[in-house]
Order: sequence, then C-alpha cells, then structure tokens
Amino acid sequence: MVYLYHGSTATIFGEHARLHSLVWEELMRILVTNDDGINSLGLRALIKGLEGLGEITVVAPDREQSGVGASFTLHQPVRIKKVRSRGIKKYTVNGTPGDAVIIALNHISKDLPFDCVISGINQGTNLGSDVFLSGTVGAAMHGHLHGIPSIAISMPLRKRLKWVTGATVARKLVSEINSHKEHYKNLLLNVTVPNVSLDKLQGVDITNLRPASSQLEITSGNDGRSDYYWISVKRPKKETVQSGTDLSSLQSKRVSITPLSTDITDYSVVDRLESLRKATYALINREN
Repeated sequence: MVYLYHGSTATIFGEHARLHSLVWEELMRILVTNDDGINSLGLRALIKGLEGLGEITVVAPDREQSGVGASFTLHQPVRIKKVRSRGIKKYTVNGTPGDAVIIALNHISKDLPFDCVISGINQGTNLGSDVFLSGTVGAAMHGHLHGIPSIAISMPLRKRLKWVTGATVARKLVSEINSHKEHYKNLLLNVTVPNVSLDKLQGVDITNLRPASSQLEITSGNDGRSDYYWISVKRPKKETVQSGTDLSSLQSKRVSITPLSTDITDYSVVDRLESLRKATYALINREN
C-alpha cells in the first residue's frame, strides 16, 4: 500500500505543484505498458504524465511488438529483466505486450493488485478494426480480463508528436478512474488523441469504432535463398467519415474515447440464425 503525505511538492511536466492538506492519502497503483518497446518516446511521455498520481510500475516489451494483438507466449519461456530507473519499478520482457501484463499481474505484483492498467502512448492510431490487431489494445485487454480498469491510448503517426497532450489526457483519465473506482470498475477504453497542443483540442467524445478496416498489403522479394514477404498495413485512401466514430473525432481535433468489450458476439444476427440452427440439427439427426 502506498501513501502520499500532502504538504510535499510534486513535479508535473517540469512545474512544481504544492499539495496543501496535511493528511495521509492512499495512492493508486498503476501498471504502465505498451507495444512500441521499453525505450519508446510514447512510454516515456506517459510515465512523465502520470508522475505524482501513485506508485507506477512499468513492464514493457524489450523491443517493438506492434500488431501482435492480445497474443501471449506458450511454447517458450518468457524472461524478465529489471531496469534501473529512479523512483519507479521498471522491467522488460522478451515477449509480447500481453506477456508483460500477465507477468506483471501474476508474478511481479501478485500480492498487491493494480488499480489501473494503461498501455501506450502508441505512435500510430488504433481506429476501427485496428483494435483487434493492436498490441497496445491487446495489453489493455489483458488488464480488463483480470478485472482491472484498463486504457489503451494512441496518437497519430507523425515525426513530431505533441506528447504532452497525450500524456495530459492519460493523466486526467487515470485520475478520474481513481476518484470513482466503483463507477468505472473494469472498464476497457480505447483512447485516441489528436496531434495538437492542449490549447488546440476541440473537446472529448464518447465514440464508436469506425466501420472501415485497414487493409493488409503484401510485398514480395527474393534474397537469393528463398522468397520472402513483408506484410504491412495500408490505410484506405478514400473513406466516408461517419459521425460519432473515432475517426470523426480525430479529424475534428477531438479526443475519442471508445468503450470496448471482450464479448464480440454479433447480437444483431442471432434471430436470423434460427433457421441455420434448425437445419444443422436436422442434418445431425439424419446422420445419426
């Protein structure tokens, strides 16, 4: 259990904030991870943005793991390594983002549960069906499956990103969740932050996933030994932007917050499948 004595001075984005009330307050325990790897700029910005909110533990892949979704390692051992870091616990794993969260929750901190899992800040947005492929979202999903409020946060892929904007949004979300734990119990959120300065943000929306999907493109070659293939993600060149979607908010310079669920049942077609159920059952009876 971690406590903060109010009356000390905290540093947030290089600015000092005086904490006035002279009381002891229990702080939250935050697990930070990502899929871009332990040395990514987005991870550093996220850690900086969360300073002062509680005890931060970082467990992240030792290299980039984009596009691995919620996969985890079964057929070989996963190794962890402690990283020197002032003021926070930091570890790397030689596996996926899912491995990082599983090991953090079930080994590194199995006796002290986390209050929140946050994954990011990803360099590249996770919109629409990208959430099924994203290691950033996959890591947050594992937190959610353990019953912990979990957030995946991303920003557009640009040479110069407004990291402070993304980190500030992350801080506000985590702080709000901690202030109303029962209300936000076991949330899974996909958050997309536009690449603008804080004063240029136009608002925050609760959104749906965009219907259009990113396309996978294959490029082939031969290195003299064998044929090889590169798989890459190709964004649609032309897309009708629907109101209320994550993409619509992003293009309007607004933060998108999309609530996700691990229940991917398509309830809209359940009634239409009754005839299929009957036909299948009849076929089974005839063959028996």
